[in-house]
Amino acid sequence: VQLVESGGGSVRAGGSLRLSCAASGYQDSSYCMGWFRQPPGKEREGVAVINSDGVTTYADSVKGRFTISKDNANNTQYLQMNSLKPEDTAMYYCAVGSSLLQMWFHQKADYWGQGTQVTVS
Repeated sequence: VQLVESGGGSVRAGGSLRLSCAASGYQDSSYCMGWFRQPPGKEREGVAVINSDGVTTYADSVKGRFTISKDNANNTQYLQMNSLKPEDTAMYYCAVGSSLLQMWFHQKADYWGQGTQVTVS
């Protein structure tokens, strides 16, 4: 299984970016998908997760600004990021796992992407 993120880059505060994560090597719509980030010098943290039924969970810091979505037919998940702030600067990773609770509370996922850098100035 391979997860490939894209869409990162540099943007001014207030701008928007859309991250994509294309998964290959599996076809299982029951998996949960999620986005995590690691700011410079800090630990990795959860950003948003979505389960097979479309139920979502967001970090308080991104609620109302970020939206996670998925396209089961194409095994792709997205993170629409609006009203970006400098504190959103981080390496963003996508992940796929079988348990939303394990992913969100323990950052345990079956597969991880390589990361894509988001820089907000």
